[in-house]
Amino acid sequence: MSAERILIRNGTVLTVDRELGQLEGADVLVEDGTIREVGFGIEASDAEVVDASNMIVMPGFVDSHRHLWQALIRHIGSDWTHGQYLTGVHLGLSGDFRAEDTYLGNLLGAIEAIDSGITTLLDWSHNIDSPEQGDAAVQALLDSGMRSVFAHGGGATMWQLPSTVPHSRDVLRLQEQYFSTDDQLLTMALALRGPQFSVPEVALEDWKLIQELGTRVTVHNGDGEWGKNRPVAWMHEHGMLSDKVTHVHCCSLAPDEFQMIADSGGSASVSADVEAQMGLGWPATGKLLDVGVRPSLSVDVCVSNGGDMFNAMKATIGIQRALDNAAEKTPGEQSSVRLSCEDVIEFATIEGARTLGLDHKTGSITPGKDADLILLRCDNAAMTPLNNPAAAVVYSGHPGLVDSVMVRGEFLKRDGRLTRTDFDSVRTRATSARDVLFERALARPSTADARTGGSWIPGIHRVPR
Repeated sequence: MSAERILIRNGTVLTVDRELGQLEGADVLVEDGTIREVGFGIEASDAEVVDASNMIVMPGFVDSHRHLWQALIRHIGSDWTHGQYLTGVHLGLSGDFRAEDTYLGNLLGAIEAIDSGITTLLDWSHNIDSPEQGDAAVQALLDSGMRSVFAHGGGATMWQLPSTVPHSRDVLRLQEQYFSTDDQLLTMALALRGPQFSVPEVALEDWKLIQELGTRVTVHNGDGEWGKNRPVAWMHEHGMLSDKVTHVHCCSLAPDEFQMIADSGGSASVSADVEAQMGLGWPATGKLLDVGVRPSLSVDVCVSNGGDMFNAMKATIGIQRALDNAAEKTPGEQSSVRLSCEDVIEFATIEGARTLGLDHKTGSITPGKDADLILLRCDNAAMTPLNNPAAAVVYSGHPGLVDSVMVRGEFLKRDGRLTRTDFDSVRTRATSARDVLFERALARPSTADARTGGSWIPGIHRVPR
């Protein structure tokens, strides 16, 4: 038996490959971390066999935009508005994070993602105010074992909005030190504030970094009131749009700005749960589809919501179907739905991979791609009988069903247990760091009333747009 050859046998395989489709009772052969074969009755006598009977086998989820460091302060803002979030976090708690806190937040968030079936994510890392914090954020991603994109987004001093502080050039050192090849599990992007969250001169200066780094770019555009000043149109006027740019949220963009994104070949990341909760505007799923842009999905901020893709899929499909129904002359009597469960699974997998420029490596169960796979248990009341696998994943799926998680052929979770990290140790360290973080926050006037327990509601610090 060879550990390098793994045969996943007799599963319900959702390949998310439009040529292969959905296969019942099928096998997936993994060799040296790569998907070698997908089909029926595969013979591989020297392979380790994984029985996937009563399981759905599918590509791992891809989260295209998450502020991973905020796992240390998860749910502190679940009853906050967007303005309260900006005050409590970016004008408050973020300035109290040490490098160790950034490391623990990133590692804890990555573990949560892996445990719930996310094999790839983009860490929109905007709590990096020092080289030490940058090193800590990267090291946590490396230690997690998952496929990730480190998107350097600056730190607290760059998020006093609208910012007049140029992006840190330490990003060049980080690229040279950690990102020697595009073939590694950890790759790099640049997370910029753009015209929405910085003054024009800084937005233009920051954009020059792209030429030096040669990376993809991810930028928030269309966040509630902040996004009504036509940020995409401004970028278009200054030659900033391209197929390497991901536009996050897009809720409050003008109609012509959606067409600008489509015409440039740009991608989009929808965070429906947070967008609805924080008042950023209606999620733009339908508006993006109208111009031919198939969005990816993201968790965004665990400071407010849960950190799994099942919630993201349910929020996306539920809100968009409600909007589609409300647009009908006689709601509830349309002839068909335009957004299917299969669509939403594509958003959460292959479209996420495409948004990150990784669709040649992950996002579908396609021979030749890396084996980034998850196995979901179906031997339970929520999934039995399995009449519509895609619908079961979207509407009944939850992290507790995730039996196994594989990244490039390595099991990061197996038989319901994490394999790479000592979670009890991480949990103890993270809780202790959280306690010390709030002690430091209490000593500052801006966060003198900060506390856990759910009763802290920050005031809104109004800033000019």
